[in-house]
Parts: sequence; structure tokens; C-alpha cells
Amino acid sequence: MNMETSQAGMGNTVMCLLTDPEGTNLGSAMYIPQTAGPLQLTQLVNRFLNNEEMLPYSFYVSDEELLVPVGTYLEKNKVSVEKVLTIVYQQQAVFRIRPVNRCSQTIAGHAEAVLCVSFSPDGKQLASGSGDTTVRLWDLNTETPLFTCKGHRNWVLSIAWSPDGKHLVSGSKSGEICCWNPKKGELDGNPLTGHKKWITGISWEPVHLSSPCRRFVTSSKDGDARIWDVTLKKTLICLSGHTLAVTCVKWGGDGIIYTGSQDCTIKMWETTQGKLIRELKGHGHWVNSLALSTEYVLRTGAFDHTGRQYPPNEEMKKALERYNQTKGDSPERLVSGSDDFTMFLWEPSVSKQPKKRLTGHQQLVNHVYFSPDGKWIASASFDRSVRLWNGVTGQFVTAFRGHVGPVYQVSWSADSRLLLSGSKDSTLKIWEIRTKTLKQDLPGHADEVFAVDWSPDGEKVVSGGKDKVLKLWKG
Repeated sequence: MNMETSQAGMGNTVMCLLTDPEGTNLGSAMYIPQTAGPLQLTQLVNRFLNNEEMLPYSFYVSDEELLVPVGTYLEKNKVSVEKVLTIVYQQQAVFRIRPVNRCSQTIAGHAEAVLCVSFSPDGKQLASGSGDTTVRLWDLNTETPLFTCKGHRNWVLSIAWSPDGKHLVSGSKSGEICCWNPKKGELDGNPLTGHKKWITGISWEPVHLSSPCRRFVTSSKDGDARIWDVTLKKTLICLSGHTLAVTCVKWGGDGIIYTGSQDCTIKMWETTQGKLIRELKGHGHWVNSLALSTEYVLRTGAFDHTGRQYPPNEEMKKALERYNQTKGDSPERLVSGSDDFTMFLWEPSVSKQPKKRLTGHQQLVNHVYFSPDGKWIASASFDRSVRLWNGVTGQFVTAFRGHVGPVYQVSWSADSRLLLSGSKDSTLKIWEIRTKTLKQDLPGHADEVFAVDWSPDGEKVVSGGKDKVLKLWKG
């Protein structure tokens, strides 16, 4: 596809090369008018990709979004017209999430601090876990308590919905796992035992690999990870090999389980026999958090922003279609955050060497999270900042400053345009990715905010913390 035009000799054009985020060129370099801006470039990309309908795209030059005509950009940044200008195009979500700006409800009920919160994959239900040993389910239509689920003997440290929305699993400080029926708010069988110390993470097998959802994996301070079957109510495989506590676990879209540990390593396991496939080394201190570039679609399975329900036989197909669309032609990426103040970006199926080391935080990295489209990585740190990185290259983009205490957790809006953070300083903040600025300051909690989540349908944000209440926020 050679798109050079006869305008080459004219002074009002610039030679551009359009590439996707992975670096694949869209044809060869071509001359375009200096007056061309994002709208003209969007039309151009749609034409060359033969899109049936006009899809929205954003454009980036050197990691900076192009919001003005190309000529204006060249002038402002003193870039020579003689050089070929590489413009990265990125498809945007077709739908837009309204920014959240007010607290719609403060719900009391928990008798101790709220330690974890999670919306169901369809965004219709909400679960929370607390230091009062209960899991609670909340009715999002009326914004009132629905069920108080009792079964744990100690603090509830982590909760996870199955991606088909049919099960909810929680793990406690004493190491037992409870499976709940979210429709009835009842314990589904006896608590599952096997771990000797507290549960640090739970992750479900993706629905595109197995439907209906049955298997999930837990990580524990006892140094093991365990694969369980929610129907058989037992451990299928014990993944042992770490020498210290396993702090986080993710079940990847290719069927591989990743575990991060205080022994500074990340291990990769296959899930039929639990064999160790590969070990990722590089961190100089504990690994605190892992995130996958496909995490959002793995979490939501067949559910998308349209809210459509699929019968079980179609659910797997739809989930696979969504997974493949997010992943594209590139391998699934993994990011790890550590007590050593750094992060690593990996392509674990390709190499055991990190793709990039991400440095800049002045304190430990507490939480890392890919945006739903995989384009960005957000990191939360005890240095009171949230940092934004390019999710493909690992290049540093910007630091969001505004919190006056350690940042505990971050969450993304479904359209990848907004980022939410919760902090020890008792506030939530919403950051706009396009302008790289603070969009909304959300005070209201009386104490530290431990947990935040943005509903997959984009409608609501939830936060919980030391003041024992849940707050629901809306646009």
C-alpha cells in the first residue's frame, strides 16, 4: 500500500507513518496535509482498515496525545518537517463513561473496617469483605444491604466473583475459603480448608477457557497457591515451590497461573497437573501486586457495556471473542509491583527476561493495574503518588500528585479514560487520562480508604475503609 501523493513537493505537507500500539505499520509512510488533525486521521485509519462503521481513534506522538493539527504540533515541539513523523493510532471505547462526582449513598452495616470491595461482572451486584468476619451483598438498585454472609472466623481479606457472575468466593485471615450463592446470600457448602495462613489473593479461571465457571486459585501467606473446584468443594492441585509467602495470584487468559511472592520471584504454572513452567526473576524485594493486560475482559467474561445476557453455550464464545479482541496479535502482558520501589513489564509467554524495568516511585509499589484496553498501566505507591505508564512499552507517562497519604488501590473506568485512586488520606480522586489532570476530588470518608472498585458497566464507584462504611458514588 503506497500512499505517497503528488503533494510531495508542496511545503504544506508532512511525511507520516501510522502504526498501531505494537509498532505494526499501517502501510508505508505517506504525505498528509499539515492541517490534518485527529478527525482527518481517524477517517484515514478507518479507510485503510476497511472498517464498515466509523470507529473512534486517538493518536499519539512520542506518548503524547495529538489533539491539534499535525502542523501545529510540529511547530510547537520544533520538530523538523523533513523527518518522518511516527503517529501511533489506538482504538477508543465506542461508549463513554460519565465522570463520577457525587456520593449517592453511604451504607453502614459492617461492624469493622471494610477491607475489600468488588462489583459483579455485570455490574449489577456488589460484595464487600470486612474485619467483622462477614461478607455483605448490597442491592445496587435501592443502594441498601441485601445479605449478610456469615461463615468466616476471621477478617475477610479478599473476595472474587466468578466471571459468569454465578459464584462469589472469599478468603480470610485464618486461611479458610467460603463459597457463596450470591442470589441467596447463603454459604454454598462448608468453608474450604487447606491453607495454613491467611489468604492474599483469589483469581478465577477465565470463562473463555471453561464454562460454566468452576475452578479458581488462591494464594496464601503459607507459601502455597491452591486450585479449587467450586462444585466439588475441594483442592484439585496445590502449587508449592515458593520459599516465602505468596502475595498475589492471577489466572491468565492463556490458561497459565502467575504467582508473586515475598521470595522476590514470580512463578508460572500450568493448570492440569500444576507443573512449574517458568520463573521470572528481577525484583530485589517482595512482589506485592500483579496485573494482566487482559484483566478487564477476564473479569467480565461475556458481559460488556451493552448489558446483554448470553445463554451458557454462547457465553464461552462471546468471552473468547472479547478476549481475542483485547489481546490482538500480541502476547498477554504482565506487570509486577514490588517493595523495591520498581515495577517490571513482562511478556511471559515470550521470554523470562522483563520487557522493561519501570522506575520512579520513591516508596514501595502497593498496587498495579492495566486499563481495560491494555494501553495504560497505573501504579499506586506509598510515596503518595499514582503513576501512569505506557502499557505496551512500559514508558513512563506522568505522575498524578494530590494525595497526602499512601495510595492503597486504583481502579479504571470501563472506557479507559478515567482512573480512580483511594488513599490513607481518606479521599478518593479521579484522574483524567487525556489531560493528565485531577478530574474530581471525592472527600467524605472519615478515615483511611482501603478498597475501591469501578463497576464494569461504568455507572458507579464504590469505596470502603477504616470508617466501616461503604460509599457509592455516581455521575
